[in-house]
Amino acid sequence: MNGGGCGSVLKRFETEAGSDGESIGNCPFSQRLFMILWLKGVVFNVTTVDLKRKPADLQNLAPGTHPPFITFNGEVKTDVNKIEEFLEDVLSPPKFTKLSARHPESNTAGMDIFAKFSAFIKNSKPDANEGLERGLLKTLQKLNDYLHSPLPDEIDHNSIEDIKVSTRKFLDGDDMTLADCNLLPKLHIVKVVAKKYRGFDIPRDMTGIWQYLQNAYTREEFTNTCPSDKEIEIAYQDVAKRLVK
Repeated sequence: MNGGGCGSVLKRFETEAGSDGESIGNCPFSQRLFMILWLKGVVFNVTTVDLKRKPADLQNLAPGTHPPFITFNGEVKTDVNKIEEFLEDVLSPPKFTKLSARHPESNTAGMDIFAKFSAFIKNSKPDANEGLERGLLKTLQKLNDYLHSPLPDEIDHNSIEDIKVSTRKFLDGDDMTLADCNLLPKLHIVKVVAKKYRGFDIPRDMTGIWQYLQNAYTREEFTNTCPSDKEIEIAYQDVAKRLVK
């Protein structure tokens, strides 16, 4: 896969393959990095790796590690957070877009959602289900509240009109940032998997979250780096536990 327009070529980007051994598999960490590269306008080549038949050259390149990782100028980088920092530092203005959020709160918005979702979906005890669902709903509500709350730069202190609900498209404004690259892949997984294996829908009255997702679905940086819903469901078929008394 090639993403973006002009710019440096990332020689190799390894990510886990899907169930067919070729297509992009379910990995929110890989998608996070794909989105960053695409948003920065970098040309990058993606190699999918079937972990059931990991090639020898991959084991030699990064022994003991799993995708995603990148090679850049002959150096292998495997930690996702450090890869993100590296890309933001090296692929910097004026040639490349700065993607860090302006508001620190945007980086932590929704940070607990994936952990609460994981506990909810992995639980097999019916008696614990309701409490775990409430925990997930609470974290989703916090994200919804943040998306609805106007950011400081949306508030005109000289205006007599009081803006009560934010109109921004993403966490930190109308443009995607590193915060969105981190949260959106996970939030999409929550939506797909919780519906499939628990019959759980993100409440429709959480309009901030639904509009946030819809805004993401209009952007190729998200849709073209996202695995299919079916691939996500397959990835979780052995993870999601049935509720058994």
